[in-house]
Amino acid sequence: MRHQSSQTQGFTLIELSIVLVIIGLIVGGILTGRDLIAASQVRATISQIEGYNTAANTFYGKYGFLPGDIPDPTASSFGFAARGSTRGEGDGNGILEGLGNPYYTASGIGQLGGETAMFWVDLSAAHLIPESFTTASATASLPLTTSPNLLFPPAKLGQSNYIGVGSNGSGLTGTWVSTAMNVFALQMYSNGATSTGLTVQQAYGIDRKIDDGFPLSGRVQAYYYNGALYPYSVIGAAGGGGAGGLAGTSIPGSASTCYDNGGSSSAIINYSVKQSGGNNVNCALLLQLQ
Repeated sequence: MRHQSSQTQGFTLIELSIVLVIIGLIVGGILTGRDLIAASQVRATISQIEGYNTAANTFYGKYGFLPGDIPDPTASSFGFAARGSTRGEGDGNGILEGLGNPYYTASGIGQLGGETAMFWVDLSAAHLIPESFTTASATASLPLTTSPNLLFPPAKLGQSNYIGVGSNGSGLTGTWVSTAMNVFALQMYSNGATSTGLTVQQAYGIDRKIDDGFPLSGRVQAYYYNGALYPYSVIGAAGGGGAGGLAGTSIPGSASTCYDNGGSSSAIINYSVKQSGGNNVNCALLLQLQ
């Protein structure tokens, strides 16, 4: 009798190597594509904010006041909404102020009324931005349930981040505290609450491209407005209240920090990009309006 033998052939080392190389190329392509998308979102957001900054300067050059801050009768004479019936709005003082009430000063981010809301209404009426914002009122606040899309523009970064405006106001104890300064606020807005909405890598990428790349210096800093309706205090994105990490402060890096100095009070404070690859959503930014 003849015994028939069958041979089962496996993959050779060369074939396995080829398969592994192909898998590596696929994974590498996916990761590279993800990085390219993230980088394009950062660039788009920078261009978006720079566009609004240019629009504000164009408005100022034409009308002599910042959008939102233009007072009556000048505002009405140019066809803009009347204003001036509440304190801190349309006063022409060059500072973008939120809608005040008896418990809060008029400075800050009060996004649902006052100058910070009318900033976008005036830019829309002047046809200086592609969006059209007409919902906000110069004289009254809106419900916290009002869709933020009706009040100020979504950031190109997505992740429920929006671009608002305001002034440094009270509560900011970093390098900007001594000077009244108008800023764009890049932060998350959801269900009437504001918070950090950028990854550490995104915040670092924006700061590095248009400023010095450090979270607590320059025209871009890692703070956010802690509130939506009225001008609550400005908070350091890494936590710790308004201080947020001044010189001589020890900030250990962790999964919840936007920036740290490794726990050494004598070390330079940097963005926490070494924590989880900078992918933790811990940051928000204030960017000086120039």
